[in-house]
Amino acid sequence: MKRLLLSLICLLFFLRASAGTIRGRAIDAITGQPVIGATLILENTKLHNISGLDGSYQIKNVPTGTYKIRISYVSYQTMTREVIVESAEQIITMDLPLQTEREREIAEVTVKAKRDGASDRTARDLERNALQVTNIVSGRTIELSPDLTVANVIQRVSGISIERNSNGDGQYAILRGMDKRYNYTLVNGVKIPSPDNRYRYVPLDIFPAELLDRLEVYKALTPSMEGDAVGGAINMVMKDAPDRPTILANISTGYSELFFNQPFVSFDAQHINPKSPYEQYGSQYGAKFADFNKASTTYKSQAPPPNLLGSFAIGNRFFNQRFGVMLAGSLQNTFRGSNSLFFNGDVVDTLRGITLDKLSERRYSEQQTRYGLHAKMDYRVSERHKIQWFNALISLTNQQIRETKSTQLGIGGFDPVLGNATLGYETRSRLTKQKIYNSTLQGTHQLTPLLAVNWSAVYSLATNAVPDQTYVPLLGIRKNFVDQRTTVQDGSRRWEHNTDTDLAGYLNVTFKSSVAGVGVEWMAGGLYRDKQRTNFYNNYTLRPTNPFAQYGVDFTDYNQIVWNVQNPLGSVASALNYDASEQTTSGYLQFRTTDQPLEVTGGVRIEHTNQGYAMKFPIGEDQPVGSQVYTDVLPSLHFRYRATERTNWRLSYFRSLNRPGFFEIVPYRIVNEEYQERGNPNLKRAIADNIDLRYEFFPRPLEQFMVGLFYKHIQDPIEYTLQKDAIRGQDLYYGPGNFGNATNFGLEVDAIKYFQHWGVKANYTYTNSSITTPKSKRIRNAQGDLETITVNQTRPLFGQSNHVANLSLLYKDTQHGWDGQLAASYTGGRINTVSQFVDNDLYQKGFIQMDASAEKRIGRGFLLFAKANNLLNTPTEIFVKNVNNKNSDVPNQDVSGKTLIRRDYFQRSYLLGIRYKL
Repeated sequence: MKRLLLSLICLLFFLRASAGTIRGRAIDAITGQPVIGATLILENTKLHNISGLDGSYQIKNVPTGTYKIRISYVSYQTMTREVIVESAEQIITMDLPLQTEREREIAEVTVKAKRDGASDRTARDLERNALQVTNIVSGRTIELSPDLTVANVIQRVSGISIERNSNGDGQYAILRGMDKRYNYTLVNGVKIPSPDNRYRYVPLDIFPAELLDRLEVYKALTPSMEGDAVGGAINMVMKDAPDRPTILANISTGYSELFFNQPFVSFDAQHINPKSPYEQYGSQYGAKFADFNKASTTYKSQAPPPNLLGSFAIGNRFFNQRFGVMLAGSLQNTFRGSNSLFFNGDVVDTLRGITLDKLSERRYSEQQTRYGLHAKMDYRVSERHKIQWFNALISLTNQQIRETKSTQLGIGGFDPVLGNATLGYETRSRLTKQKIYNSTLQGTHQLTPLLAVNWSAVYSLATNAVPDQTYVPLLGIRKNFVDQRTTVQDGSRRWEHNTDTDLAGYLNVTFKSSVAGVGVEWMAGGLYRDKQRTNFYNNYTLRPTNPFAQYGVDFTDYNQIVWNVQNPLGSVASALNYDASEQTTSGYLQFRTTDQPLEVTGGVRIEHTNQGYAMKFPIGEDQPVGSQVYTDVLPSLHFRYRATERTNWRLSYFRSLNRPGFFEIVPYRIVNEEYQERGNPNLKRAIADNIDLRYEFFPRPLEQFMVGLFYKHIQDPIEYTLQKDAIRGQDLYYGPGNFGNATNFGLEVDAIKYFQHWGVKANYTYTNSSITTPKSKRIRNAQGDLETITVNQTRPLFGQSNHVANLSLLYKDTQHGWDGQLAASYTGGRINTVSQFVDNDLYQKGFIQMDASAEKRIGRGFLLFAKANNLLNTPTEIFVKNVNNKNSDVPNQDVSGKTLIRRDYFQRSYLLGIRYKL
């Protein structure tokens, strides 16, 4: 028996050894570039293969003999070659050049094919041919990624880090170490307004990633682009009308590990009063407790239902391809949250650092309902004239409960050994509704072979509403390690809402000519935008009718508490009640040489700004109404040297600006315990000179290698710092200001490489910035009295990380229908909050976030996919870079040489779904 088994093994080995291997690459016959996903079949056998990510193929175990190998791929001619396997262990290398279909057609026929705007190849081609320094993420890459929102997608781009929200998702983009205020956001090339109640930057977590054909990041501005970006501009290109019937749909579900071991707390958001009593009954109405319903104080604890996500896209062209339609939608209903430690502290006497006086343990439960609708229609009037109209409606509703238990440190009988302390409890219920709507009508007209005109008419609206935000605080006590709630403290009910309305018109004229024998494309045009913003805020203070009512005795649920309204007319006399407006008029002249290998793009843009505000309820401010009017000249010059078809050298210079936020120039005053916070009507816009140098190499259609340097010099950068009153120098206040000059420079490296079924995407950015601002410092003067002085301190720009990196390992097996990736992002330490005191800035610790995704084709048109996020359960940690001996007995202070201020855990989340493509 053993001999028989040995004989069979030897026979199988001999048969395997006698088989040869056919290998090589599928390539484009003209360009020599690899063809990915081509099907190779050895006729009259079951042997076959699919060309990999680098175009390579390999057919093993081919017995000796003569065969015909057939290769086919969409848009290429099917080709057959004869191959002879003559001996055992023979390896035959055969590259197979494919001819495009159009080469078989007669000369009189013109064939036009529309580029797939969502493909990786399109993204690489657009990067290579862009006029300026650009990075692009394709729709196909977005689809395969672990990311659900645009904010999380954009963190994969070189030079970009993200600022996260309370549940750990990305929210704002930081481009090249420049804070979110230094970039702007576009949809299909048109700037959109922000729902934020103070600033102009757009939260990117509101956008479902599934609506995009691609995501473009412009790191240098041409004269034809709006000039108010120092870090760069983000353009979301929505799905376009296809050339053939297209249906895309997916549905998925998942869960967050956070709620495996703790309940999800919610409230009845559907019955929240959208308007305060002031808005319902008039400014002279005295609100009573009966005017406030109990929806925001009725809480329910339970395990949340699974997350539910879905999207669709349907499109086609009609009337002999002249009329195109695309309708796309996305819905994401997710349950997220976090567990947080948060420390409060203060600067005591002349002690170094912060003396901690309170520890808060916070639990967040958030239900996010995010949806997006996008509709686009285009009509080709003729070969020379095209009209298109697109509409986008994006919405994010966030229903949040924040439960806080606070421990007083150092006072109130705090004794960690005996387990005694004074406690505080607070529950905050908040419903936030944000929406962005954009409607754009565009026309493109080729008037003559040399003259073209395009125009856009734009209406945009951004809204934000936070109705009936409710705070319910209680006192508590800890005895012998047992915690107990006791009596109710003063609570509040708050209403906020704001709108931002844009009306804009764009006009661009293009003319082609020749100057000294060099082809030149001229562009001239401009835009006018009228922006109107309204902001409303009202707050009611509530006091318990029975201040001695005991929790667990007199009431058990917060909706049983009876309150008296302390300010029946509400607190509308707040700086957050204001109207703002901004009229922007701009014009530009741009030229571009069209001859190779050197392409030069340059020109100048002039932007005129009239920005103003009016406080609705001024209470003695010196400038309750104000405006700023200014004009900026913004030149730019971009060189692209194309040494070969696959390489670019780029050198760019452009000047740009950053306008103040709407609220920053309102002369508000908020009195805090240690200082005042104020607006600054004299705040100037920042001006930046930007230089870029980048080398680009595209060895294959899906591969790239880029390395670049950038430098920014910012005049009058805007930062929030402690400042002296211009009239009363001894008065200090915290607010926005302009502080001399700042610099920011860095290095970017970006690479994509494929090896048959495997691929690697990697990028790394080093950034170094510097700004000098005034800070407070406490000293003892010659008389021994405590005195606060002001000193200058040099530090990095707010939000800038020295090191940012991404690494993704990709796998693709077209033959068996597998796609997958493991993606890691590293964000280095950066300033999270600028302190008014020297050496007390709050830093966020550097962190790694790892995510994964996979996709499997399971039938014709159907795919099964899975996503997993935050695999390492990486916390967010905020700290001060020093220690104070007064904090030696404080719990959870285990950070060597640092003072922990905040630590948030978000846990892992998982998603499983099915996708259909027609």
